[in-house]
Amino acid sequence: MNLEELRRIRERAKERLRLRGGTARVKIVVGMGTSGLAAGARQTLRAIMDELARRGLGDVIVTQTGERGLAAKEPVVEIHEEGRITVYGEVDEALARRLVAEHVVNGRPIQDHVIEVRKVEG
Repeated sequence: MNLEELRRIRERAKERLRLRGGTARVKIVVGMGTSGLAAGARQTLRAIMDELARRGLGDVIVTQTGERGLAAKEPVVEIHEEGRITVYGEVDEALARRLVAEHVVNGRPIQDHVIEVRKVEG
């Protein structure tokens, strides 16, 4: 391992710590319970991560959760932004990439896939 590799590792670690510190602009939560996994949530998660990396979006954090009671709508993805949570259903790989491009980057929810929008306080 050379000095440049160590610098890259340090920068990646600093970025992860920054995101954990609560400075993320958007949080994406993917339902990875049994029904979500059976419906393709792994591929959905991978598509989201790939699209975020491709676009260099370091201010978005992605986490996983278990069952939400929405088995018929799996894979389910939540997008948490300041003041609201938008819940999407039946999110396949193509829709996952669109969510990053349209909702996360451009701030335009994809209405025909929204299950619920909840207002949240700070």
